[in-house]
Amino acid sequence: MFSPEITGIYDFPPNNFSFMQNITTQTACNTFLNNHFPSFQEFSPQNTSISNNSTSDEVDEYQHQQQRIIDERRQRRMVSNRESARRSRMRKQRQMDELLNQVIKLRTENNNLLEKLNQMIKKHDNVMQENKKLKEEASDLQEKLADIQLNVF
Repeated sequence: MFSPEITGIYDFPPNNFSFMQNITTQTACNTFLNNHFPSFQEFSPQNTSISNNSTSDEVDEYQHQQQRIIDERRQRRMVSNRESARRSRMRKQRQMDELLNQVIKLRTENNNLLEKLNQMIKKHDNVMQENKKLKEEASDLQEKLADIQLNVF
């Protein structure tokens, strides 16, 4: 019926049983199992991890384990946050590098445009001077033509 490898039994009496009936039931079960199965370990609340009467060592171990879990999560979160911050710094550095390259490119383009503008201004000045000379020559030639026409008639 029962295997000799059973190491414990959990006794959950109905709610209307009293505490003493629970202990009596546990004792009767343990006596029966010990008589028929010598390798059976006696059931007692101190031997189970489910018991409400845990020893302070078990409570300390449980709290220590819970604290380890919390510490591991905190550690993972810290590592994750560091990695996120590192990625953020790298992204910011790339953006700064791109902006610096854009500044260099725009300054170069601006210098080239300024050189072209200066060349155009010089050409404009030369054209204006030549135009002024040509107007003066045209005016002189018109005066000479007018003098010639007066002398002929």
